[in-house]
Amino acid sequence: MAVAAGHVESTCVRDRGWMGTKDWRLVELAVAEDYTLVTHNSVDFRGLGPGRLGGQHAKQSIHAGLVCLNSAHVMDIERQLDLFQLVLNELSGTPDLVNQALEVFESEDGLVTIDVYDIPAPD
Repeated sequence: MAVAAGHVESTCVRDRGWMGTKDWRLVELAVAEDYTLVTHNSVDFRGLGPGRLGGQHAKQSIHAGLVCLNSAHVMDIERQLDLFQLVLNELSGTPDLVNQALEVFESEDGLVTIDVYDIPAPD
């Protein structure tokens, strides 16, 4: 989906041989190779969210961005793809996500919101 949307450098942990890699190491690899990381394991990477940052990305002084997919429902592959399409739509007007997180939240009633914020938070 990302490649078709013009993000031709896109890849995934499976294709890079990174399956099973610890979160802290995934962030190191993503930063070293200048990748924006997309995850539905949000807490480990961004902490508890805006105003309560932590996690692996908040420890980086500079990174190519973080995309978090969140839902009150089971995060099956269909839901991930639907939420990721919303991310791609949002990114179409964004030059980059350097030192930012883009989060998609789907509530129980199906309402979807998108939030973009700095990570790490500015001092």
